[in-house]
Amino acid sequence: MSVNEEMVFNTLNMFGFLAVELTLLFLAISYIVGVLQEYIPPTKIQSILSSKNGKGYFVASLLGAITPFCSCSTIPFLKGLLRAKAGFGTMMVFLFASPLLNPIIIGLFAVTFGVKVTLFYFAIAMSVSIVAGITLEKLGFEKYVKPEAYIEPEKKGCGATCGGKAKSESKWIKIWKSTWSDFKKVLPYLVGGIAIGSLIYGFMPTEFVANVASENNPFAIPFAAVIGIPLYIRAEAVIPLSAALAAKGMGLGAVMALIIGSAGASLTEVILLKSIFKNKMIWAFLIVILSMAISAGFLYQFIF
Repeated sequence: MSVNEEMVFNTLNMFGFLAVELTLLFLAISYIVGVLQEYIPPTKIQSILSSKNGKGYFVASLLGAITPFCSCSTIPFLKGLLRAKAGFGTMMVFLFASPLLNPIIIGLFAVTFGVKVTLFYFAIAMSVSIVAGITLEKLGFEKYVKPEAYIEPEKKGCGATCGGKAKSESKWIKIWKSTWSDFKKVLPYLVGGIAIGSLIYGFMPTEFVANVASENNPFAIPFAAVIGIPLYIRAEAVIPLSAALAAKGMGLGAVMALIIGSAGASLTEVILLKSIFKNKMIWAFLIVILSMAISAGFLYQFIF
């Protein structure tokens, strides 16, 4: 197999894998969120994740740490929080923290880089997520949430009557219809993001990334942070890939920036967020992740 054929194969393989995985994840998580909303009243969620309650920010970051979500599968949970009218700041904390503090990433981090580096990463991700959530709320960024993001999907079907006869529809079917309606809205964003991310994954050689982001390059850490966003990598793959890049000469500060950029804001997630946020909120989200990635990279390099 030639180099070009291998790149095409890797691209198609990644597209197929991500399309199936993210579709199943989105549907499953959306349905679970729907079930939770059926049993946990919105007022309860509001009280737990209320911005007026100082503990809400910390609870949101812990919720992010215990949910095994990647950056894309965080979106349906975020939609559920929006519809429950949870505090805006705490929702943002969850959005930042959930993919970065994914238990899979933390576990692999500890095995690959050791406990000390893992604790450093955890502390940076959690503290920056909380500060960013509070800051965005104080600056009034809630106004950049699209109004339709708060609206429940329209229930289609006969409803209470069908052909003049009373008909009761199972609540499980209603939840599924709401889930499917949400999925159809984000499907174009999902496919577009996966396609672009798969092309970058398939055609960008790891040797190029390692050489450009070596310790000798003063711009290595910002470059690694930026390149991490379009290079969508699953939680189970981001740490092993980073270890391989480090072995090829990539600086460990740049490795840290790459992990945060890739895990915290994949291109697919950014495209999906356009169905919820206006452009100014998207830019604010990217600035937070990039700032976190770059500062963590330089701080790691300085401390270790």
